[in-house]
Amino acid sequence: MTEEPEQLALVAAKVRKARTRTPPGPAEVDPVARVGVDVGLAHLDRTFDYLVPEPLSLAAQPGTRVRVRFSGKLVDGWVLERAASSDHQGRVERISKVVSPDPVLTAEVAGLARAVADRWAGTLADVLRAAVPPRHAAAEAEVDAEGVLDLAPAPVADPSDAGPWAAVSGGSALVRRVGDPSVVMSPDHPGPRAVWTAPPASDPVDAVVHLVAAAASAGRGVLVVVPDARDVARLDAALPARLGPGVHRVLTADLGPAARYRAFLEVRRGRSRVVLGTRAAVFAPVQDLGLIVLWDDGDDSLAEPHAPYWHAREVLALRAGRTGAALVVGSAARSVEAQLLVESGWAREVSAPRAEVRRRAPRVVTIGGEVELARDQAAQTARLPHVAWQAAREGLARGPVLVQVPRRGYVPTLACQTCRAPARCAVCHGPLGVTSGHAVPRCGWCGRLAGDWSCPSCRGTRLRAVAVGERRTAEELGRAFPGVPVRTSGRDPSGRGVLDSVDGSPAIVVATPGAEPRAESGYAAALLLDGRVALDRPDLRAAEEAVRRWSAAASLVRPASEGGVVVLVADPSLAPVQAVVRHDPAGFAARELAEREQLHLPPAWRVAEAVGAPDDVDDLLGHLRLPPGARVLGPVPVDPSTSARGPAEPRARALVVAPRAEGAALAAALKAASGVRSARKEGGPVAVRVDPVVLG
Repeated sequence: MTEEPEQLALVAAKVRKARTRTPPGPAEVDPVARVGVDVGLAHLDRTFDYLVPEPLSLAAQPGTRVRVRFSGKLVDGWVLERAASSDHQGRVERISKVVSPDPVLTAEVAGLARAVADRWAGTLADVLRAAVPPRHAAAEAEVDAEGVLDLAPAPVADPSDAGPWAAVSGGSALVRRVGDPSVVMSPDHPGPRAVWTAPPASDPVDAVVHLVAAAASAGRGVLVVVPDARDVARLDAALPARLGPGVHRVLTADLGPAARYRAFLEVRRGRSRVVLGTRAAVFAPVQDLGLIVLWDDGDDSLAEPHAPYWHAREVLALRAGRTGAALVVGSAARSVEAQLLVESGWAREVSAPRAEVRRRAPRVVTIGGEVELARDQAAQTARLPHVAWQAAREGLARGPVLVQVPRRGYVPTLACQTCRAPARCAVCHGPLGVTSGHAVPRCGWCGRLAGDWSCPSCRGTRLRAVAVGERRTAEELGRAFPGVPVRTSGRDPSGRGVLDSVDGSPAIVVATPGAEPRAESGYAAALLLDGRVALDRPDLRAAEEAVRRWSAAASLVRPASEGGVVVLVADPSLAPVQAVVRHDPAGFAARELAEREQLHLPPAWRVAEAVGAPDDVDDLLGHLRLPPGARVLGPVPVDPSTSARGPAEPRARALVVAPRAEGAALAAALKAASGVRSARKEGGPVAVRVDPVVLG
């Protein structure tokens, strides 16, 4: 008992000593860190000054993750700069913790992220969440334990060997430039910039791998960005054969947190200078970046679905301009944005001569005019006109036949048999569809069954198919061609997957756009069904997207000299259909760009979309200080987002249109207006999208 007071006194003395202990002083050199805090509010999108304690000075270098106290809470942040003094007049807080001493955010990527935030009226914090993957301590420890590893040997490539690029005008010069180590690339002397249209019946993987090998052999860093995991898998399998094992790294979200962060660290530390990935890989910290390749830039999966809604093509163009790296934007067709790069002189066109295109291309047959279909008995009783059925039968004698269907599922959309009004769910008003020939109609939004459906307009109870998916099409084709294997390729809720490839034996392959597998030696024929569905979408880019999808499918078919034929079921008088018939996607893109210039639509003009509750949209517009040439369209009501819980709140949309030269001023004005609203902490959110992918 006599020892207890003494022990209590000792503890009290230690507590008093801890309370009076002098905290460590600030760093002797550059004691101020300018930190970007991870707070996605527009009015806080700037750096904040923090003191760096001397014990943390070596670790708190630019590019490192830290924890700081902000508005009474500990939040994450990035050290963007160290300075000798602070301009802040009040008390400056100290950095609480260095999360990791590894400077994973390079100065080049930080500058790019800032430019992206400004271009799309967003915040730096939102961009950095996509630019740098979340830290994985175990993966970091593994890489640290391995120490400094030797860089994988660069491949040996002859830049005078153009390979598959010899077939396109300007291709040989492109390979020589990126493969010549004596060519210096910088923002003042940028590398070549090309918009590449891949010739029909060619494999773009071969061309990309050849170009990557040429750049890597010259000691340049290379970044290849593709739309989805299937494209990544094909290139990932082909690159080692030219570069050697272990030379490139893959950066995709599908890797998982540990593998993705490990690959990111290896790229950051220079173990690999060749990176292959999907959308978020645009920010990969590739050292000595000298070549950027983007394939199929029109694919909507390259658009970031979260704020600030940037697009990979525009980010990579920004990065090429800031670093001087060569940029190649390729596709089987051509986006209107890529055509703008060509017409503005920023990039050069790289495509095959017309004679080479005609030699490689399949024959394209169209059917779809009202008179033609009215006379075609097969088109009335089934979805396959006689011309398409004949082409499929003849093609099956030589190999596989591709059938492209624009809709997934079985019958995704139904209508009243009597009055043709769309069939809607009685609860949430979502579209009704069926998943098989014997299934009960089900709502596509809330999932409720509608076995007792009746039309609210005419009280009819019978339903008819409005749109037919790939599964119903496969079922019908199986009956039309008994004994022929029918395979489907596409993602749907039933779990069916996407096929990577098919062999050269006779078979019918039914696929949705983007899910077409490659066939050994190419398809003997392709049937592109329901062209009207693709063209009738209420979207500015509907025609452009249709040409992209049809051109991609046609590029998988054998040349006409080998019997290859494409049947396009669409009105042949329409410009998108004629672009496919003539194999001239560049001409169609030029026509689209000219029309959008006259109509003040993107990409010829900058267009920003603001969507939210009507009062919130009005509030944002009230704080908007527009540049001289800008004007506001709307706001107008839009369909509210629907959920199973009941009707949603009403929503409105406004469009702000400005000349392209005033795009930066428009983004700054939108950012300032959003900052005023976020500082007041009143009202609901308003989603601001600059140059949205979907505009309808």
